[in-house]
Amino acid sequence: MPVGAFRFIALDVETACRDAASICQIGLACVQYDNEIQTFSMLVNPQTHFDRFNIQLHRIGPEHVAGAARFPEVLDALFPLLSAHHLVQHNTFDKRAVAAVCVFHGIDVPELRWTDSVTIARRAWPELKGNGGHGLASLKRVLGLQFHHHDAGEDARAAAQVVLHAEARLEMNIEAMVVPARKKPATRRPDPDGPFTGAVAVFNGPMRMGRAKAGAAAAAMGMTVQVGLTGTTTHIVIADSQIGSVETARQRAVLRKAHQMRDAGQPMTILGETASKALIVRNLPDR
Repeated sequence: MPVGAFRFIALDVETACRDAASICQIGLACVQYDNEIQTFSMLVNPQTHFDRFNIQLHRIGPEHVAGAARFPEVLDALFPLLSAHHLVQHNTFDKRAVAAVCVFHGIDVPELRWTDSVTIARRAWPELKGNGGHGLASLKRVLGLQFHHHDAGEDARAAAQVVLHAEARLEMNIEAMVVPARKKPATRRPDPDGPFTGAVAVFNGPMRMGRAKAGAAAAAMGMTVQVGLTGTTTHIVIADSQIGSVETARQRAVLRKAHQMRDAGQPMTILGETASKALIVRNLPDR
């Protein structure tokens, strides 16, 4: 299984039958910061029957998954990786399948950040509408992709490659293509004369002083405030309520990713909210 921090991860599933909950294979394509792709796939025991049509499609049958793990065990193993990254699916089936299989097993549907690469492809290649469309088979021909369709790992890698091609064509990264405007932090522009000009901060968890006020204070010091961790992040501020007892899986995943990025060599200062506030007060110029 891939480990470490990635730009984003593409995910694809294959199913045993028409039931979306019958996941029998999961594939991941983890895009590194140099845009190299690590591909991983694993079989899953769907605990249901296989349709002949599905077997002919992906060549996976009951005999292949007899000794494979059930989905709850697979999710436990994959959740730390998935929850820490932006997930790409080609079309919306994969997200629906994950939700359906969780309901089937009576477990909570995980909170994951999903993006549809079909939507990205429509933005990058609008001329394909009515001219082959934006499915993987069409994009394979147009973009010259090389992959074996209906293998979860191969399809995940193809979805990741679609995003990389779209980034190059549109000259913007995946975050710029998918983050809605309403999610942009309501903070003022960084003070170009602030003592921390050039620093990039991310707030993780509910701030006691409020996100808007914390962001404004950081901007007054010259910091740019981001929604999520990127390769330019220099500071991450952890809510006091998380110190010693992280509140949610998403907050825990963000903190884990920050440590991984720092361990990988990215300059990253990790501060508790109280320490951050003291830093702000100590450096904020008199006005």
